[in-house]
Amino acid sequence: MSEKRQLPVFSRRLREAREAYGISQRALGIEAGLDDFVASTRVNRYETGVHQPDLQTLQRLAAVLGLPVAYFYAEDDELAQLIREYSQQRRGGKGKPVR
Repeated sequence: MSEKRQLPVFSRRLREAREAYGISQRALGIEAGLDDFVASTRVNRYETGVHQPDLQTLQRLAAVLGLPVAYFYAEDDELAQLIREYSQQRRGGKGKPVR
């Protein structure tokens, strides 16, 4: 039997945020400035823990999803929720909220 590898917290948060936002991997990648031809593959590899984006790419992904970078590294689910809610309050409810 093979053990199922646990995803890094960043990968889990990215997938949760993207799905809650209602955007495809490809669309997220393109909106974040990734090349059209590799956008889906790169976001998929970030979500599956194969690769980690550099800081600049992460900042662009976070901006598209309307979340601060800190959200993606919050290991505790309650802390992640607080970060998300605080961010939304600071923006005055602007943008599409991530649930």
